[in-house]
Amino acid sequence: MKKLIIEGKHKLTGTIKIGGAKNSVVALIPAAMLTNGKSTIYNVPDISDVHLLIEIIKTLGAKVTFENEIITIDNSKGINKEIPENYATKLRASYYFMGVLLSKYKQSEISYPGGCSIGSRPIDLHVTGFEKLGAQVEINDNKYFIKAKQLIGNDIFLDFASVGATLNIMFSAVKAKGITHIYNAAKEPEIVNVASFLSTMGAKIYGAGTSEITIEGVDELGDGIVEVIPDRIEAGTYLIIGTLLGKNLIIDGIIKEHLGSVLTKLKEIGCDFKIEGTKVVINKVKKLKPVNVKTLVYPGFPTDLGQPMSTLLTQCEGESLFEETIYENRMRHIKHLNAMGAKIKLFDRSALINGQTKLRGRTVVATDLRAGAAMLVAGMIADGITTVTNIEHILRGYEKIVEKLSSVGANIKIIDTN
Repeated sequence: MKKLIIEGKHKLTGTIKIGGAKNSVVALIPAAMLTNGKSTIYNVPDISDVHLLIEIIKTLGAKVTFENEIITIDNSKGINKEIPENYATKLRASYYFMGVLLSKYKQSEISYPGGCSIGSRPIDLHVTGFEKLGAQVEINDNKYFIKAKQLIGNDIFLDFASVGATLNIMFSAVKAKGITHIYNAAKEPEIVNVASFLSTMGAKIYGAGTSEITIEGVDELGDGIVEVIPDRIEAGTYLIIGTLLGKNLIIDGIIKEHLGSVLTKLKEIGCDFKIEGTKVVINKVKKLKPVNVKTLVYPGFPTDLGQPMSTLLTQCEGESLFEETIYENRMRHIKHLNAMGAKIKLFDRSALINGQTKLRGRTVVATDLRAGAAMLVAGMIADGITTVTNIEHILRGYEKIVEKLSSVGANIKIIDTN
């Protein structure tokens, strides 16, 4: 078991380079299995989720190389088989193989996907989408059996603008007969990134990034190439840290349009930052104003940044409200913030945060990926030493986080207690 040891109160100066988006690459790698040819993916983050996905596609017959942020995938000898349970239950994004293998082989078999315990996150929207395209879905012993004689394009309305469901339906529809319309589709930048990748293979996808996506099915897909977009969640996390500890800290490699809601909230708080092309220069501000933060689907404030943002709100002078609307278990980090000295009242999915409070280092738990980021932020501004346990969650989504923060002045390290 690994632990993160953080000594707080260190100013951060220098440059942090943002890596490829975790939420994008975890869909791009399964998407590469749609073709019998080769795919190249650039700007790939070196995170544990990527390595796990590589292991999965190897079990499906792919030949893979991963070096210098580039993955090459040769799928000329690809096969269809059950995704092993020990992989599926570790990784939420394993569910993308449902749509990919269904599209390619008209059959897929996989255990219920795992990942962070941040809520029930049902996949009924995915299943309904598969069925609308002509598939039959059976569930036995927490295992999904999905098959179709033929997939036929259809009109599909999503009750919730789910990224996962939008992508899985897109994967299923790219080789279906006829035209598929997805209404109330998710609009996240990651959707556009994946659609661009599929388009290089020969898929016909229109409207990605809007609430209505049209897919015209094709018979075959060829070689694909794509560059992973910058990780807006990683960038947002470092912007939050820079607001609290930065001294001309540079966050390099952002797409500002992807961070609109985050940058707007930071402005409301009174953060000192300047955007210079793909870079943000950010400085610590002594007095920060309280704000209300409500997570929403894109382009609203991202749920994946709600927890780190709640740590920032403990340093704002006055009363702030943090409201989570996407997942019901995004508040498990609150008790650990309170244990460090925060003054937060929890009401189901809402938290009333009173600041400014001094935080004190202690041992806390990363209950999930983004909760881990929240505790890391807390440790970096706390007096003394903070120990964060269960950090495997953090390493799933943040590339070389210790190296990046250490390079700009943080006193942070990983120890292995095995």
